[in-house]
Amino acid sequence: MRRCFWAKSNMKGADFTVKCALVAAALVGGCAHVPAPGDIWDARAARFVSAEDVYARAARATHVILGETHDNPEHHRLQRQALEHLPGPRALAMEQFDSEHQSAIDAAQAKGADAEAIADAGRFDRKGWNWPLYRPLVEFAAEHRWPIIAANLSRAEARRIVTEPSISALPPAPEVAKALERDIAENHCGSRPPDKVLVGMVEAQRARDARMASRLTGRSVLITGNGHARRDRGVPLYLDADVLSVAFVEVEGGKNSPGDYLDGFATDNSYDYLWFTPRAQRADPCKG
Repeated sequence: MRRCFWAKSNMKGADFTVKCALVAAALVGGCAHVPAPGDIWDARAARFVSAEDVYARAARATHVILGETHDNPEHHRLQRQALEHLPGPRALAMEQFDSEHQSAIDAAQAKGADAEAIADAGRFDRKGWNWPLYRPLVEFAAEHRWPIIAANLSRAEARRIVTEPSISALPPAPEVAKALERDIAENHCGSRPPDKVLVGMVEAQRARDARMASRLTGRSVLITGNGHARRDRGVPLYLDADVLSVAFVEVEGGKNSPGDYLDGFATDNSYDYLWFTPRAQRADPCKG
């Protein structure tokens, strides 16, 4: 019998087995339920919920953060679906636009520009970000007259911080920095960059999160990577408001409960919801 994610570690033997069996029989909680595409795990309530539950909670939140794996088309389809269910208007903030181009985006929207013209105005990196995946989101904002917020640091700003971390002016956060160091090493196929470079990369990541948080005013939706969406070390750390964080997560073989994803991917404090999806087809970036 698979372990119950919500079970306390000191529950042993027959008590644990009976508890798990009763919950499974009642179809409540995460026990004996292998996450499948379309399942949604409420990390705080420790139970599976419906999309309507998520939309209802999102409608009440000041800021809704929709995390993603950037190259997964299903994540972007679900983001667009979420936008369609949110009462508006809201601002649509996007990691994929650099904040230095905000005035150009504003001018384009004021003229009634379509998605293509807004992308041109905001210097959207169409190849790097795979524009066809993001176009439906920009189209939604244009059609519904939602302001588009360019949320990210520019590459030039990030490079300066990597070279000289102190210019970020962020207060020290040793635990956050340690966690980000581990993330960065994993994202580089387990190869840890030189210490000096790694310190700068961590600070640039923190600066991105702080910048994106600073761009969220009024009621908003942020489109960003799952790492930035994390409550424990991403954008929400820098927000003093009601934030809802949703991570669209790819189903992986060998992970048999939501707890398996949280143990290896995050913690129960990282996101409000894990929304499971199929895995995108991609080459192994670490091969060789």
